[in-house]
Amino acid sequence: MTSGPMFPPLMQGINAAGADPFEAACSEAANGCDAGTILYDVTPERLSAAIVLAPEVALADAAAMLPLTGVALQNALGALGPSELAVHLCWDGPIRVNGAVCGGLRAATDTADTGAEPGWLVTGFELVFARPNVAGGDTPDETDLMSEGCGDLTPTDLLESWSRHLLNWISRWEDEGMSPLHTEWSGLAHGMGQDGTFLGKSGHFLGLDEKLGLLLRTDGQTMLLPVTDLLEIRK
Repeated sequence: MTSGPMFPPLMQGINAAGADPFEAACSEAANGCDAGTILYDVTPERLSAAIVLAPEVALADAAAMLPLTGVALQNALGALGPSELAVHLCWDGPIRVNGAVCGGLRAATDTADTGAEPGWLVTGFELVFARPNVAGGDTPDETDLMSEGCGDLTPTDLLESWSRHLLNWISRWEDEGMSPLHTEWSGLAHGMGQDGTFLGKSGHFLGLDEKLGLLLRTDGQTMLLPVTDLLEIRK
């Protein structure tokens, strides 16, 4: 009998068994499951996972769990992948490996009120491990971990490592505030200092505010796109 992934204390896993872990996590959260519940789906080609959180702060602050989830994933890939593997995070969700898109992050919550404490918050990710039916060079802006030299990395190992890094970062965020997360994420940001389009708005990616909101220079003015704008609202 094959055992499932091993998660750290305060976390427990549920195999989504082919269902979308993110949607399953949102359903579990709405039904009152315990915080720290991880829904996952592991195949040789793809790893998808989502975690149910219950942050005891206003949504404007709790939204930091989305970039935090990405930082934990980058740390896990950095620990387990080849030393030359470059993993960067796009502000609006895509995950880039050696410059090409290899997956993405998303988050959902039960309220649009940024000043209210959310009943629940779900963050999740998807990573492409292999694309057996795609020839190299066919999709220059998309890739998979196998093509980037991660042949020895298994989805289960990465899932377990991500959960440990996630717990560590949540603890640091609770104890030290946003500063360590801000510093770490800023060093992983894709496209900072360049022109781009974010949430339908085009301009120059100037930098980040103290809550990792994106500062966009467009038409001679600077606008702030808060991380809360990335959250999906599930009533």
